[in-house]
Amino acid sequence: MTQVTYGIFAIILACIIWGFAPVYYKLLVHVPPVELLAHRTLWSFLFFFAVLLLIGKVKDLWDAVFISKESRKKVAISALLIAVNWFFFIFAIQSNNATEASLGYFIMPLVTVVWGLILFKEALSKAQWTSVMLAAMAVLLLTIGLSSAPWIALILAFSFSYYAVLKKKLKISPMVSVTAEVFILIPPAVILMIYFNQGPGSSFGKDLYTSFLLALSGPLTAAPLILFTYGALRVSLSTAGILQYLNPSLQFFCAAYIFMEPLSNWHMIAFPMIWLALFIYSFVGIKKSHTV
Repeated sequence: MTQVTYGIFAIILACIIWGFAPVYYKLLVHVPPVELLAHRTLWSFLFFFAVLLLIGKVKDLWDAVFISKESRKKVAISALLIAVNWFFFIFAIQSNNATEASLGYFIMPLVTVVWGLILFKEALSKAQWTSVMLAAMAVLLLTIGLSSAPWIALILAFSFSYYAVLKKKLKISPMVSVTAEVFILIPPAVILMIYFNQGPGSSFGKDLYTSFLLALSGPLTAAPLILFTYGALRVSLSTAGILQYLNPSLQFFCAAYIFMEPLSNWHMIAFPMIWLALFIYSFVGIKKSHTV
């Protein structure tokens, strides 16, 4: 197999893990979202740090957090954004809003286009404007139809898209930057663990099943990121972008067919509008990549 084929398989495997992550978080529905977030932070850091030790990049982590003032500021903001994103994703799954979570990741690429317009004054093509307006109309339709804006989807989309924008500005490897982010989140995570241990009661240590699942949050967070990073270096940007839609598609599958969450008529109209917007956006991206 060629390096491109290996890259495609790596990205698909990463997206499958991300796509079925709701099933994992559903198994931990008895653990409060904040406590689960704290464990995800701690175990992710331990796993990432072990990988950095293995590849000899611990010094880069030290530089990112303690030496480079520019990197430290961006890493701190990224850490806050990823913490918000992780929390609301966990909350969405545990509160039976997996459909809305998948909606957030479907519209995320289109929100990234908006960030490009706002932050970098990037001009949008007619096709991009069409995609963004279709997605905005879909969100507006859901807001009117359900008498409430899809806040979880919007928070997930805006937090992760801006997180991606910041990551592009960081001059350190994705592995080092995400380790630095969870390292910064360790102090509040430990405080939360102490609180749950002394107050409501810690979920970790109560039984082997829950403890194992909580510890599993580390490799489940790290493994797909490592796979995606490996794959993204070996395939074109447009290919990686298209393959990423497997993630929210599988999340939508989990919501509709595993969790059996009800889909309203408004959802049945809004989702095809967003899929059409993504098709237009992706088609133009692929066409542009082949003409460059």
